[in-house]
Amino acid sequence: MSEYAIVVDNLVKKFGDLTAVDHISFKVEYGEIFGFLGPNGAGKTTTINVLVTLMKPTSGEAYVNGFNVVKESIKVRESIGIVFQDNTVDRNLTGWENLYIHGLIYGMRGRELEDRIEDALKFVDLHRFKDVVVKNYSGGMIRRLEIARAMIHRPKILFLDEPTLGLDPQTRAKIWDYIMNLRNEYNVTIFLTTHYMDEAEQLCDRVAIIDHGRIIALDTPDNLKSSIGKDIVYVKPMDNIDNTLLNELIDNNLIYSYKVSRDGYITFSVSNASEAIPRIFNKLSEYGVPIKEVRYTKPTLGDVFLYYTGRELREERGDWRDFIRMRRRVR
Repeated sequence: MSEYAIVVDNLVKKFGDLTAVDHISFKVEYGEIFGFLGPNGAGKTTTINVLVTLMKPTSGEAYVNGFNVVKESIKVRESIGIVFQDNTVDRNLTGWENLYIHGLIYGMRGRELEDRIEDALKFVDLHRFKDVVVKNYSGGMIRRLEIARAMIHRPKILFLDEPTLGLDPQTRAKIWDYIMNLRNEYNVTIFLTTHYMDEAEQLCDRVAIIDHGRIIALDTPDNLKSSIGKDIVYVKPMDNIDNTLLNELIDNNLIYSYKVSRDGYITFSVSNASEAIPRIFNKLSEYGVPIKEVRYTKPTLGDVFLYYTGRELREERGDWRDFIRMRRRVR
């Protein structure tokens, strides 16, 4: 068995003149919950599609459970389970029938398959709904059925592509519980994509922040947040400020660094907000710069994304032309 569950080395995936994945490299350890955090169009789903052998990379290499995703695609597929971003269960079959057909595809038969189905349905709290046609399930129930189906053949690695997209907060939290239990009970490695910051913080042992196809930061959630300071101060001046003035504010003991975002906010990484804010006010007042707004928070993964990219995570929507072009090529 390979030392790592997933190894990606200088991976590139292009669709014509669109580079969806741009020379990314990372490793995922067995038993880890590894997260890809980024906006729509960042390259998260494309990366998963390469890793699960639905797409061939333009260049670079990737290994899943020790198998090359291009040269040993069948062995890769035998090693993994997948929950896609879009629901793929048959809505005209019952929950039990969906799992039964999936088990047959993976070569299971008889009592073994029936026992696996029973265990999976109980694990996701759907056993009493096993004979209900899926079109009568709620969105959360369908998602739980997708997770049960992906685990029926006991994969080494489970890929979850935006597993809670479109679900209400209460259902999302319940899905989080199932994901954590999957790792704890089945010792499965989980590769998770999301654009929800709280989801990445809650679930992931390590997080890779991806933007425009590139990994811009990779570490544990706590390390990523601490890398930009203990406190984050946001200041919005009435007018643009020269960088020379901002550079004068830098103090290795109090104000570590700053970033100017697209919407005019200046983000300061500081050791103590209550001490840094008066200093910022005083310095800007000396130069006659009026302040429109000031606030501070403890760092979140959203702050990390803002710090490294200069924009908030929710601002990214992607170019619809690129999205349509990519979907056409995939089809």
